[in-house]
Amino acid sequence: EPAVLIYHTHATETFIDVTGSQDYRVQDTDRNMVCLGDYLASLLESRGIRVIHDRAIHDREYTTAYAVSRKSVQAYLDQYPSIRLVLDLHRDASGEGRNQMRPVTKVAGKSCAQLMLVLGTNMDTWQDNLSLALKLQAQLEKLAPGITRPLQLRPQRFNQDLCPGALLIEVGAAGNTHSEALLAADYLAQTLIFLAKGTQEAP
Repeated sequence: EPAVLIYHTHATETFIDVTGSQDYRVQDTDRNMVCLGDYLASLLESRGIRVIHDRAIHDREYTTAYAVSRKSVQAYLDQYPSIRLVLDLHRDASGEGRNQMRPVTKVAGKSCAQLMLVLGTNMDTWQDNLSLALKLQAQLEKLAPGITRPLQLRPQRFNQDLCPGALLIEVGAAGNTHSEALLAADYLAQTLIFLAKGTQEAP
């Protein structure tokens, strides 16, 4: 039975080297966050962790994206009570035009997008998600020092009230490259495998 659900509230988000436009959003699932989710799912599946990857575009209307993705997540949780980890993959954004924030670090000599865990606090169970986030962040830093940005607590829900193992993960920002984001996904997969299996296998 599946243990992990990966989805994207803002599926159309992408990176500076992927799109020629300056809104950094594309519908093409081979070039947006869905592609990144495909990659992460394949790494987890290759190590025996069953994954459901929801490839739906939830942000065709940006202002209703969280309401739309909430229905998807709830449907999966109802259908698969075995799901214990729910990951909403995003990328961050700050800047104007081509001058975009690029949170990056060097890991083993390669440029790697930094990861940021975002926790909603507007619910009774938010500390369960915080406990998981702290474990994940500690292990990420042990594996690849400098790969994480400071964890953010925000007074929203981000659909994290649906499951005590729900996290929003910002994989880099609009100023990062797609390859930097993929490398970050490598380390994220390794860390999730470690937490799930107690091994430190490389994907």
